[in-house]
Amino acid sequence: MSAETSVEEIKLHPMGINWIGLGTIVRREVSRIMRVPIQAFIAPWISALLFIFIFGFVLGGRIKEIGGHRYLEFVLPGILMMNIINAAFLQSTSAIYFQRFLRFIEETLVAPLSYVEMIVGMLVCVVIRSIVTALGILVIGACFGVIAVDNIFEFLFWVVAVSIIFGELGIIIGLWAKNFEQLNILNVFFIVPLSMVGGVFSTIGMLPPYLRFLYYGNPFFYWINGLRHAMIGFHEGPPVVGFALTLGLIVFLSLATLRLYAIGYGLRE
Repeated sequence: MSAETSVEEIKLHPMGINWIGLGTIVRREVSRIMRVPIQAFIAPWISALLFIFIFGFVLGGRIKEIGGHRYLEFVLPGILMMNIINAAFLQSTSAIYFQRFLRFIEETLVAPLSYVEMIVGMLVCVVIRSIVTALGILVIGACFGVIAVDNIFEFLFWVVAVSIIFGELGIIIGLWAKNFEQLNILNVFFIVPLSMVGGVFSTIGMLPPYLRFLYYGNPFFYWINGLRHAMIGFHEGPPVVGFALTLGLIVFLSLATLRLYAIGYGLRE
């Protein structure tokens, strides 16, 4: 067995967890986040504030009730989920892309870390950023008199699970992208459009029957619906579909990301 093969075997099948190395990755990425607080936290909070004020407070003043809840209570989970998705995706894409762009990803690859530890380290930072973003938006909602989390465990499940999904998607896009324009393709053509037609501002019943496929065929609907159920107890779609879809995507994307690391896709150029 060659030395190179031995190293690859260790990275794919480590003998134990390198807690020091894993902690170092987390500290490095958290430090990077804290150097750009406006971009990482202030910008999504301001965006959420504008959505809450315009669609929830101003428009909500004209809409008395939707789904048995105040309009502002109804839209807050959707606004929250949109910002969680955006924060998770931007965190992982920027992290992996700039490691490649600045050519210091080689330092991570030669470190005594398995591929799983490298990926988990990045995903921990993704979850941290998403949770901080979510907490800030909850505080903003409280300032407008709207704060409700019916089931904290279900709430944490959706925040963490969806963060992992888009963190892994961000890693994949970050490995594939050759320039900044490609880095934003998924966000511009998929994340923003699908989130807007995912039930953030309306219920399924408000759509004509021939357009309801925009919700039922949209994975964002199940994530927004799940978070809305965790916060105010209201849901429209079957919960089991949302849970199955989410867990299935986590498994699939985890295996795909690990495979890309194993073959060195985008890492060794």
